[in-house]
Amino acid sequence: MTDAGGPPTDAAPPAVSPFSVRDGFVDDGSGVAAHYGNPLGEQRRLARGAAVVDLSDRGVLTVTGPDRLSWLNSLTSQALVGLAPGVSTETLLLDANGRLEHAARVVDDGETAWLLVERSEVGPLGSWLDRMRFMLRVEVADRTGDVATIGSMHDLTGGADGTDPLVPVMTSIDTALVWVDPWHEVTVGGHSYADPDHHPGHDWTYRETLVRRSDLDALAALPADRLAVAGTLALEALRIEAWRPRLATEVDERTIPHELDWMRSAVHLAKGCYRGQETVAKVHNIGHPPRRLVMLHLDGSDGVLPERGAEVVLAPSATADVLPQAETAGGAAEAAEAAAPKSVGHVTSVALHHELGPIALALVKRGTDEAAPLAVVADDLLVAAAQEIVVPASAGAAAGVPRLPRLGAVRR
Repeated sequence: MTDAGGPPTDAAPPAVSPFSVRDGFVDDGSGVAAHYGNPLGEQRRLARGAAVVDLSDRGVLTVTGPDRLSWLNSLTSQALVGLAPGVSTETLLLDANGRLEHAARVVDDGETAWLLVERSEVGPLGSWLDRMRFMLRVEVADRTGDVATIGSMHDLTGGADGTDPLVPVMTSIDTALVWVDPWHEVTVGGHSYADPDHHPGHDWTYRETLVRRSDLDALAALPADRLAVAGTLALEALRIEAWRPRLATEVDERTIPHELDWMRSAVHLAKGCYRGQETVAKVHNIGHPPRRLVMLHLDGSDGVLPERGAEVVLAPSATADVLPQAETAGGAAEAAEAAAPKSVGHVTSVALHHELGPIALALVKRGTDEAAPLAVVADDLLVAAAQEIVVPASAGAAAGVPRLPRLGAVRR
């Protein structure tokens, strides 16, 4: 393992990952591989713990100083005071109305809290945290320029026989800088609206390992029979299968944690005050989230995979699978509009799974019938979609507060 010591750098990560030297490399648009020529094969290898994913486009922030955990605890949704070195958690930063603004995956080494974030989050979240330091003993730094992230479904820190790890995992104060996703269970203080007996997250063994960027060239140069790699398409498909929300895909300007079942791993319902806590408590105890996350099993017979943001509609009762075309003559346009399927939400993530076929996560209106057949608009086609309930329409109202009778109402 390598030590995490040394000053942080403001150097930007390279535009294209060193893994671009691998055969079949196809850029996903952010400099890392979407795939290496065989997305489904890569997905199978990743699922069984036989491949890694280059996530060097992600960001890394650090918070140092003796007040770091109590300070982060006061600002965000998770209970972080007393977080033991090497223990993984995640936390959300909400606005005053409880809407989701930032998310961070957190591991602490005893002196530094390492925040693993989306690359687009580094500037906004880092700047906001820096402004909130006031007189507290904390320092915020961007380590994205010298620290990179590797994703996997298995432990990269070395074999059970004590052999040296193939991936040079960074350590700090004898703590391996590995974030193990807590999504596989409901964390202390959290709450899951999903069916606990049939949650695919139970089998989710995902983790993110920090390495020095200077080590990426050597890693990328390893032959495939020593270090197999998978692209981000493979990881996304497995994430969707596990119902695992992600800030970059599931979150928009209206999202609250309840809608995504993110109370499961990133919110502590019994901790002290933080911005947005009132909304979190109110919706959970006496209200309902306005939208709910579903997983969609898509009809793949047309070979069409909808895009993120595609409209989700109630499936029309007619058998036609083509959207009505508006006409210009007379009232035909109005009739076509009236016949158009009713919109109930939008797709947030979509993938082709190696076993399940085309699948997606979508946010739909809470009142959408849980048994209703849905469809997704893809160009001029309606792709049939069966919904698998993640967040039920009954989510919330956990306190069971009785309704008070109206003044003057007569009891019967």
